[in-house]
Amino acid sequence: MFLIATKAHLEGNKRYLEKLDECKVRVPKGKKSEIQAHAEAKGESLNGFVARAIDETMERDNKTK
Repeated sequence: MFLIATKAHLEGNKRYLEKLDECKVRVPKGKKSEIQAHAEAKGESLNGFVARAIDETMERDNKTK
């Protein structure tokens, strides 16, 4: 099944992406699938899980200062 992106859809995606920063994370081979499976088991996307893990770690680190 092929979906054809409309001009409005592409423009909407562009506006959405303009609001975000991109951060590439590199992990050892095989680790991505392990992280992804854990995130899915918790009902999260890979990106959502990573963002939450970063936020929670930063919050914890700031409390120990």
